Amino acid sequence: MTYEIQASVREAQGTGASRRLRREGQIPGILYGEGQEPVAIAVDHKTVFYALEKESFHTALIKLSLNGETKDVIVRDFQMHPFRREVQHIDFQAVKADQPVRIRVPLHIVNAENSQAVKLQGGRVSLLNTSVEVVALPANIPAFLELDCASVVAGDILHLSDIKLPEGVESVSLKRNENLAVATVTGKKR
Repeated sequence: MTYEIQASVREAQGTGASRRLRREGQIPGILYGEGQEPVAIAVDHKTVFYALEKESFHTALIKLSLNGETKDVIVRDFQMHPFRREVQHIDFQAVKADQPVRIRVPLHIVNAENSQAVKLQGGRVSLLNTSVEVVALPANIPAFLELDCASVVAGDILHLSDIKLPEGVESVSLKRNENLAVATVTGKKR
């Protein structure tokens, strides 16, 4: 899915200026990366708030329009208000199409309900990590990774090497020869 966000450069900075922006329905943010100086920006709160609720937005390549030019960016960080449903600040990183990016991608379990552990042994598959750090070109960043659990039995431990990575995507931990556990399977063994 492609996301497009309009941004404007903000001149005033500081706590008071950020509060005024938020009252006007804007979010203070920053754009950095791609060998450029960091730029203080403001984006529409409603657009960003509803986009942040979608899992795919956190790994998507976003088109950010700033002063008439469009940049490819990814969301690096954001801060929420402690109790109100309000985004306080957002960080975007500009990326180049030919340079790999390091990013955390969500991990989904598939086919667990069809496995022997769940059907016959009354077990369940539990994730130990909900995301995996990968390195990929911006165009190859997957929205999520799938962990196929069709053949698991009670007592199994699934590792990073059990995840089928798309072409052009590498796990940071596997590159360091660290095959970390990502899921466990419970249930009664026969």
